[in-house]
Amino acid sequence: MAYQVGREAGWRGAIVVCGGLGGVMDGAARGAREVGGLAVGILPGENRLGSSSYLQVALPTGLGQARNTLVVLAGDAVIAVGGEFGTLSEIGLALKFGKPVVGIETWLLDKETPVADPIIRAKDAAEAVEKALALIRKGP
Repeated sequence: MAYQVGREAGWRGAIVVCGGLGGVMDGAARGAREVGGLAVGILPGENRLGSSSYLQVALPTGLGQARNTLVVLAGDAVIAVGGEFGTLSEIGLALKFGKPVVGIETWLLDKETPVADPIIRAKDAAEAVEKALALIRKGP
């Protein structure tokens, strides 16, 4: 699914910013790259070792998991695909910083607030990218 998100985003001219390693990060970068899009990886380590070969820009930070803050702040929206705890941290950071979050089969947040789940749900990559871009165009 991350590969399809990368393709959809790249095809629409959006820059894909990710954590730059394997798994969903590699899939998103590969998808963007294959359609001529730009994939930027914000890496946890002090060098580019282990980074996705599909990145056009790989930025070592030496920050470990703290680099998730940079990943979130570098973008205008977050699309969460599935997810481990790193994805959960990025969702939380995005919501804290007021960034829209669109999710495909990702975490369900349940908090006793007027908006129980602040993640905008999408059924597939095309819908997720379209919703994210619409939210970016709409602005805060």
